[in-house]
Amino acid sequence: MPLHLIKLCVGVETVEDLRAWRALRASQGHRSVCPTRQTPKRAAELVDGGSLYWVIKGQVLVRQTITEIVTEDSGPQPCRIYLAPELIETAPQPRRAFQGWRYLPAADAPPDLATGDGEAIEPELARQLRELGAW
Repeated sequence: MPLHLIKLCVGVETVEDLRAWRALRASQGHRSVCPTRQTPKRAAELVDGGSLYWVIKGQVLVRQTITEIVTEDSGPQPCRIYLAPELIETAPQPRRAFQGWRYLPAADAPPDLATGDGEAIEPELARQLRELGAW
């Protein structure tokens, strides 16, 4: 089973905001990356099929596959977690605020959000279904 990370997506209001920001950075020639001060001790497990799950406005809503973890010798954020450019929406999962990143076991990760025909449902509808206990 893969190991994942979870991190707050600060300054982003919606998945579409994150998608637009990532597209802008890609058009400027930048790879999708998450800089951090601490290098994960379990980096090999993360790169072997793991994802970075983003918490947006108190809910896990999207993930990106971790492709590479590189640590440099100096700088305020010497570790770079490189991510696949594709944003995969997940079933909303409430999360409290925390600092930095945390490991997320595969058993605790929310499932990808898609209907039977492969179309994603509206995040607001998914949130309401979850609140009602129907999801």
